[in-house]
Amino acid sequence: MNDFFSTIRKHQEQKLPFVIYSKPNSSSIFALLQQNDTLHSVSDYSEKGFVFASFDEKQLFIIPEEQSRIISAEQTLVGFSFNEIDDLSVDPEAKRQYEDLVSRGIEAINNEEFKKVVLSRSEKVDLIDFDFIVTFKRLIHLYPSSFSYCFFHPEIGFWMGATPEQLLKANGNAFETTALAGTQKATLETEISWQQKEKDEQQYVTDFIIKRLREVASSVNVTEPYSIKAGSIWHIKTDISGVLNDNSTLEEVIDTLHPTPAVCGLPKKKAKAFILENENYDRTFYTGFLGELNCSFAHNAHSSDLFVNLRSMQIVDNTAILYMGCGVTKESIPEKEWEESVNKSMTMKRVLNIKKNSSC
Repeated sequence: MNDFFSTIRKHQEQKLPFVIYSKPNSSSIFALLQQNDTLHSVSDYSEKGFVFASFDEKQLFIIPEEQSRIISAEQTLVGFSFNEIDDLSVDPEAKRQYEDLVSRGIEAINNEEFKKVVLSRSEKVDLIDFDFIVTFKRLIHLYPSSFSYCFFHPEIGFWMGATPEQLLKANGNAFETTALAGTQKATLETEISWQQKEKDEQQYVTDFIIKRLREVASSVNVTEPYSIKAGSIWHIKTDISGVLNDNSTLEEVIDTLHPTPAVCGLPKKKAKAFILENENYDRTFYTGFLGELNCSFAHNAHSSDLFVNLRSMQIVDNTAILYMGCGVTKESIPEKEWEESVNKSMTMKRVLNIKKNSSC
């Protein structure tokens, strides 16, 4: 495994594109090491490789399989110590701005502009002796049930994350996806109790996905909602699967699902317009999607396995830019949404060696 990571480190020192990733509940780690520094785009989703797409889908990039060296390794047990970060001071101005944003979202919902909107923020964290390989190892150690990744391209930069949400798994006409919403910080309690706000939020996501999928699928199967833990946070999850129509394309299915109400809102167009007008920053690849496109290196299959880019961060010099968002409905309370966003920021902060004077 040391040879695996030393190969990646030498590749990155040449400023060449690469991606390292580990799938949920898997001990395997894969890497695509692109052999040139060309920035490749997805044109019609027939390409093979690792796709990296922005929230607005205006940036659809891929590390092509045919232009990459593909290597893999099995995880080994490594002990890590993690910094205590619960005592980090809150930036009062960042808190005020986010609560004001949420309040405007609630007002728009009460004015019946949309039912739900997902509002996000970014936060800058100073880094000490950042090492992308150590950070990636910490990600897969802390969040084994998430899709963990480290993506680099000299024209895009460094992105890392551990996302609990699958956008789409497709193999031939068979597909799988999930509806994930509702957030609750994990405690010592074994029983999870959900408020109506979280239940409604998750049902919005489920109903939207089912309705849209029935436009491109001959059958859709849905499980009952259940609680799932992702790191130190609980969510409500519903599994959805089925069979696509013979004439449905992968591009159609992705466009049907992305962005889901879990990262945008409902109805999609109105919620997205509100986000773009009010968030006052560019999400870029946060809440976009990423993963294997028309390839599966674990099974040597022609399949796609895509995830929503949540719990993610961008590394710029000695700074990490963290991204986190919350689903806002008519029952939302601005201060509670702020607290939820802080809890989500801990996902990335736990894997970083950070200073106490974090700034927003």
